[in-house]
Amino acid sequence: MNLKKHQFIPFVLLLSVALIWGSTFAIMKNSLGRIDVNSFLAWRFILAAVIMALLRPQTFKHITPNFLLRGIFAGVLLGMGYIFQTFGLTLTTVAKTGFITGLYAVFTPLIAALFFKHHILKIQWAAVGLATIGMGILSLRGLSVGLGEFLVLVGAIFFALHIIGLSRWSPNRDAYALTMIQMATVGVLAFICSLKSGFHVPPDHGVWIVVIYSALFASAFAFIVQTWAQSFMSATSVGIVLTMEYIFAAVFGIALVHEHLTWRTVIGGLCMMIGLYLVILFDDNSSSVTPPDRERIAS
Repeated sequence: MNLKKHQFIPFVLLLSVALIWGSTFAIMKNSLGRIDVNSFLAWRFILAAVIMALLRPQTFKHITPNFLLRGIFAGVLLGMGYIFQTFGLTLTTVAKTGFITGLYAVFTPLIAALFFKHHILKIQWAAVGLATIGMGILSLRGLSVGLGEFLVLVGAIFFALHIIGLSRWSPNRDAYALTMIQMATVGVLAFICSLKSGFHVPPDHGVWIVVIYSALFASAFAFIVQTWAQSFMSATSVGIVLTMEYIFAAVFGIALVHEHLTWRTVIGGLCMMIGLYLVILFDDNSSSVTPPDRERIAS
């Protein structure tokens, strides 16, 4: 990835997005013991949608019924990804959650090939195999996969479906409006899911700070920066920079949650990062693997 002078600032800001997304895994880990997953996600994404609406109220002029329907459907896929991922985070480590979430970029070309006959290069198949081995090293406990890792894996599949959906629906449309609709949809979906056990208000200022941080920086700010950066950098370059999210997740897990860096985490994570990097680098349709708003969480 060769950076030109006019790409330096976008690169730095994009790297800051990866850092923010990586930090949310560890920050949320501490808060999810004091508020249920669905209530947290509802507050976070509804707040993010409100912030985006206040920043650009003229966006509502671009929303048609058909556009709204597509945004809602994409938002449901994104919301399912976050719900599974965040529940998984409560049952496994920050580092594992980060690395396994990154598999969405591996699943994306595979699912696209299955449904839309996209061509997959041999090097990409090798990368998929390497990433799968890495996930096995990270997740296997005897002959079974831990529940937390499995839930995060399901979340990664939903993230991949979400990206594929956007690649079909978002061209020549208002990306800001589409993202705002998705943020609102994720918030409403999480709110509905929370009603079974009861919708809760953040119990203390510490959880409120995490909700506001996630909504303002990991969602609204991150989307604006990524959209702006992609006007200066290729989707492949953006995707490669954002893979740093999973390294940052492991670092923050050690620093903030005091997780131990085991040899399984190092080797498994390294295999997955190499596989992820190769999938992005050699993707013929690289825009399909660049998340439109993926802190993914926790990203």
